[in-house]
Amino acid sequence: MAKIIPFKAVRPTRDKVSLVASRSYQTYTQAEREARLDYNPFSFLHIVNPGYKYDREITGTERYQLVKNRYLEFKEDNIFVQDNKPSFYVYKIVDREHQVFNGIIAAASAKDYESNVIRKHEETLAYKEIIFKDYLKTVGFNAEPVLLTYPDNDVISKIISEAQKERAEFEFTTTFRDTHYLWQIDDIDVIKAISDEFKAMKTVYIADGHHRSASSYLLYKDEKSQNTNHKGDESYNFFMTYLIPESDLRIHEFNRIVKDLNGLSKEEFLIKLDRIYRIENRGKMPYKPSKKHHFSMYLDGDFYSLYLRKSLYKFETSLDALDAQILYKTILQPILGINDLRNDLRIMYSNGKKDVVNVKSQVDSGDFAVGFGMVPVNVEEMKQIADDGLKMPPKSTFIEPKLRSGVTIYEFQ
Repeated sequence: MAKIIPFKAVRPTRDKVSLVASRSYQTYTQAEREARLDYNPFSFLHIVNPGYKYDREITGTERYQLVKNRYLEFKEDNIFVQDNKPSFYVYKIVDREHQVFNGIIAAASAKDYESNVIRKHEETLAYKEIIFKDYLKTVGFNAEPVLLTYPDNDVISKIISEAQKERAEFEFTTTFRDTHYLWQIDDIDVIKAISDEFKAMKTVYIADGHHRSASSYLLYKDEKSQNTNHKGDESYNFFMTYLIPESDLRIHEFNRIVKDLNGLSKEEFLIKLDRIYRIENRGKMPYKPSKKHHFSMYLDGDFYSLYLRKSLYKFETSLDALDAQILYKTILQPILGINDLRNDLRIMYSNGKKDVVNVKSQVDSGDFAVGFGMVPVNVEEMKQIADDGLKMPPKSTFIEPKLRSGVTIYEFQ
C-alpha cells in the first residue's frame, strides 16, 4: 500500500515561474550559470548558489544557512507563495522531440521507503546521503521531486486528462524548448480518488533520485528520534515526488569511455576480448547495438560489434543479465582493471541521448582510448532488479523526464 498524499506547495507566482525555474545546478557550465545569475534576479540558482551575492564560493554548513536565507527572501518578496489547501499537482512536459510526460506531483511516505513499498534499483553513497540530509535539515525544503513510476492506471489517467481540460496554472517553455504545464487539484473527492488508487498499489519504484529519497529518509529518522510527540503526520514523514506511469518513462543507456587499455596493445586487447566475445569490425560508420547482450565498441578509428559468448557467462540473477553488469564483469574489471565504477578517474560516462558520435569524438580527441555502447535498460528489467533487492552498477540508466527545480517546493517545517 503506497501512501501518497497532497501537500501545500510553495510555488512561484504565475508571472515569474519561467524566470524562477532552473535545471539542476550541476548541469550548467560555469559560463551558463554566471549568465543566469548576472541577468536573471529571479532564477532559483540565486537560492542554491548564495555565495554569488558575496562574490565568492561558499560551501558546507555556512552555505546551507545562506540557501535558507535566500529562500526566505524570495518568500518575503512574494516571488514564492504557499498554496492554502493541500493539493496534488498534475504536471505535463512536452519536450522538443514531442515526447509527452504526464504525472502527479505529491508527497510520498518515508516509511514506505523504509518498508520497501518504494523500491530502489541503484546503489547510493552513504556520505552523499548524509551531506544532503544535513542540507535538508538546515534549509527546511525540497525543490526537486524524486521521480517515481507506477503501473499504468486508468483511473489516475482519466483524472489527469480531466484536469488538463482546464487552463493550466503554469505554462512555460524553457531555453531547451521543453514546455511545462501545471494544474492544481484541491477537490477533496478527487484527492481521495487519487490517494485510494495509490493505496491499492503494493509497490512503486524510484526511477530517478535515489540519493534524494535516501536523504529524505535519513531526515525522517533523525526528526522522528528527536520528537517525543511524534505522530506520523508531520511534514518530515514525507518527501516530494513526481509520479508518472511506466508507459511515460523514457530510459536511455549510459555509454562507457575509458582513458587507456590498461597497458595492453590494441592487438593484445582484442585477443583478450575474443575469449568471451565474437568480434566484427564495422568500419568507420557509427554503429549501435540493437539487442541485449550485444555491445558496440569504438577503438582506434573503427567501430566494432561485440557478441557475448553466452556459453561462457553465467546468468544466475536478474543483475547478471543486465548489460551494464555484463560489460563490467567481462571487460571493464578483468581486462581494463576498473574495479570502482563510481570513483575510478579512468572511466567516463556519456548518456545515450548524446549518441555514439559523442563516444567517437571523445576517443578521436586522444583523451580516451576506447568506448562502449549498449541498448537501454527497460522498465521490466529495472523493476525486477529492485524486486530482487539487487542494485545496478552506477550510471546504468539515464531517465527522463527531468523536472525543473523551484516550480513546486515541499517544506519540512
